Amino acid sequence: MWRFVHTGVRSAAENMAIDEAMMTAHARGLAPPTLRFYGWREPTLSVGRFQRAERDVDFAALEARGVAFVRRPTGGRAVLHDRELTYSLVVAEGHPGLPAGVAKACAMLSAGLLGGFRRLGLDARPFGGGSGGDAPAAAKHAQANAAAGPPSPGQASAACFDAPAEYEIVVEGRKIAGSAQMRADGVLLQHGSVPMELDAGLLHDVLRFPDAERRRRMRAAFERHAVAINPCLRRKGLAPAAIGDLEAAFLAGFAELLGVEPEPGALTAFETELAGRLAAEKYGADAWNLRR
Repeated sequence: MWRFVHTGVRSAAENMAIDEAMMTAHARGLAPPTLRFYGWREPTLSVGRFQRAERDVDFAALEARGVAFVRRPTGGRAVLHDRELTYSLVVAEGHPGLPAGVAKACAMLSAGLLGGFRRLGLDARPFGGGSGGDAPAAAKHAQANAAAGPPSPGQASAACFDAPAEYEIVVEGRKIAGSAQMRADGVLLQHGSVPMELDAGLLHDVLRFPDAERRRRMRAAFERHAVAINPCLRRKGLAPAAIGDLEAAFLAGFAELLGVEPEPGALTAFETELAGRLAAEKYGADAWNLRR
């Protein structure tokens, strides 16, 4: 049995804390495998677990623009969470049908996203043209996403959406969702961002670059490589999607992938209490968010 939890709009610290609390609960046998949807109380820049925030993030710009900040428990690079649906999946590594290995599991779970995009009327497909799970490039990228930080700003963008891996989903040849994964105590967490709109200007305003020309070129590259749902729908002559449309489409997509309709539920008392402590002591604290 899979559980579906919608925790609504939360703070950055609460959102990351709930994902970790669900992992812990599942590892201890206190909660079933879970699909979760959530939103963000304010625009938030999240960075990957190993990303060097002091190098990549302009904290004065974050404050001036009213953007919150948090470090994810997963790897990868910076993501601006704003007008989007965010999902997370928590499941034991040995769950029936779940492939071993980061890249293969990412490819399999991305099929739920693929089904959601197609239900919205978009011609979505894996970047590699297939599952991508066996591709060496996908494996290399997925391992880096799980366990490494980004290149320096002088070499590549610190932003997540600037290029897809083979197992990720593209529309119009551009990346339309960003996902990251981690594993602990025999449990897998995968979470990701499904944007309705992308604000490339705001994202690149709050990242550090050596100079204005580098910022301009990185923003232009990002806009060539990334896209959001509603601009794609408008180009097809379709009405923009509301957040409820995304929730219905992706819940159906993941249900099809899992072969079961997740049972609507709520966080357990254990998860709620642990998430509260993690939000205050870890994800809301500089010791975690600003660590080198």
